[in-house]
Amino acid sequence: MNAPFPPDLRPELHRRVLDWYADHARVLPWREPGCSPWGVLVSEVMLQQTPVARVLPQWEAWTARWPTPSDLAADAPGEAVRMWNRLGYPRRALRLHAAAVAIRDEHGGQVPDDHAALLALPGIGAYTAAAVASFAFGQRHAVVDTNVRRVHARAVTGDAEPAAALTAAENRLAVALLPDDEATAARWAVAVMELGALVCTARAPRCDDCPLLERCAWVLAGRPPHTGPARRGQAWAGTDRQVRGRLLAVLRESPDPVTAEGLAACWADAGQRDRCLDGLVADGLVEPLDDGRFALPRT
Repeated sequence: MNAPFPPDLRPELHRRVLDWYADHARVLPWREPGCSPWGVLVSEVMLQQTPVARVLPQWEAWTARWPTPSDLAADAPGEAVRMWNRLGYPRRALRLHAAAVAIRDEHGGQVPDDHAALLALPGIGAYTAAAVASFAFGQRHAVVDTNVRRVHARAVTGDAEPAAALTAAENRLAVALLPDDEATAARWAVAVMELGALVCTARAPRCDDCPLLERCAWVLAGRPPHTGPARRGQAWAGTDRQVRGRLLAVLRESPDPVTAEGLAACWADAGQRDRCLDGLVADGLVEPLDDGRFALPRT
């Protein structure tokens, strides 16, 4: 890893990215001034490993049905799984439900504005706590997702890609690059993320459109290729993830509990199907009933 962006050039780095963001930021409902902290929290959980285009309709449906944490907490966790639809990684729905219950019971129904309190919510990790504190409450925190890591790696350290997993050095760099002013730091956090999502992309970076082109360490080094392990895309067809999705789809689409025979129709390989069903039960996404049927979790 090369030397970080010189401290005296930080103001230029901030100016370039923030000016670009002012002109190119996408209009998204969770960024609008009237969006509640709950709306921001929901968006951040939904956006993990999921593109904006897929999240938008689900976020709108979710926040229309449950405009406050207490609204969601009053409903069964299985309804959160049902409304999650096909966003993928459905345990996120259960985590949001658990967070909503904690917000209702421990914070008077209001998403806490304290970073430590956010981090203490069930299912809320370091990234989400920092993101909500920054984007909902305008605080100064390093918000480090894959897009941010990629911008930092290229523009500052001269690497084609960040490390396979978040490192302590990356966190230190993200903190060092934060503007000192709280409001500016919060805007910087979302601006860098947007730059990574729209311009400094993984597969086909649009360097000519980047506000950091003239200062990008990776470009100045001649755009050296990534030298780390090749990153493989996740397979889908025939995997346990696909089977789990099929099983959950049957349960989501049925207003009543489903028999074992009803679930059997969704996948021919009985051994794989049963293994995946057992996994869904263990994860709390499916509830086996005393009469042998299965349902989305009710409590």
